Amino acid sequence: MWLYILASQKNGTLYVGVTNRLSRRVEEHRDGRGSQFASRYSVTRPVYAEHHDDPAEAIAQEKRIKHWSRNWKVALIERANPDWNDLYPTTHLD
Repeated sequence: MWLYILASQKNGTLYVGVTNRLSRRVEEHRDGRGSQFASRYSVTRPVYAEHHDDPAEAIAQEKRIKHWSRNWKVALIERANPDWNDLYPTTHLD
């Protein structure tokens, strides 16, 4: 199971989600089928992802991160991806 964060651009609007197939889910977001929020704000660029063996833990982590302040989310992204690179090419590793 994957926890992921999408961004509209560097330091842009963020979307936090969870999925069992990251590449498929990113494609859905890019096609405008991922979520109304992501579609409305053009949040389609995966900038953070973490894999969890336990789906319950992935969902719990998603809920925790959704309640974090924006600054904490940005710090999490920047620790793993300081340039906010689009991780889409690497999401085919599910």
